[in-house]
Amino acid sequence: MSAALQLDAIAARIAALRTDGGGSVTTLSNEARASTELLGALPPRYGEVLLSLLDRLESSALFSEESCSFSQKDLLDNLQAWVDKARGQLVS
Repeated sequence: MSAALQLDAIAARIAALRTDGGGSVTTLSNEARASTELLGALPPRYGEVLLSLLDRLESSALFSEESCSFSQKDLLDNLQAWVDKARGQLVS
């Protein structure tokens, strides 16, 4: 799968998580971590940031929104910003 298609798949998983009951943090995380074409096409820092965001998102999924120091909504917003910046890197 090409880097652009892998990025589109991550964006789709983020969108699914934003809907009520849609998607799975585990599925998003597993697919994003397995996106070797995408991560290879981006500067190394992008991979570091993505893995950090995924770690925090996985942690937030273990707790209710009130008891976790990571807001799942904010993390999804940050992941979407990562996707947008990664898309800009792929285009340039």
